Amino acid sequence: MSDNIIILMLGISTALGAFGLFALIWGIKTGQFDDQEKFLGSAKFDTEDDYKAAIKLEQKKKEAIAKKKKEREKNYKPAD
Repeated sequence: MSDNIIILMLGISTALGAFGLFALIWGIKTGQFDDQEKFLGSAKFDTEDDYKAAIKLEQKKKEAIAKKKKEREKNYKPAD
């Protein structure tokens, strides 16, 4: 590659990185990422049935992981 192309690519990537950093800082300063109502609203309007379903789902995931782990240990054969 010629030196001009490398310099052009470095310049463009630096400009894009600076733009991204500026956008991130602007978003943080203006509170774009502060959405506390989302979490409070979900806690207010969720029912007990939703919580029970979530707990059951977590238990099923843990059981599946434990089952896979036992199968791996059962089928493990060390090299001779």
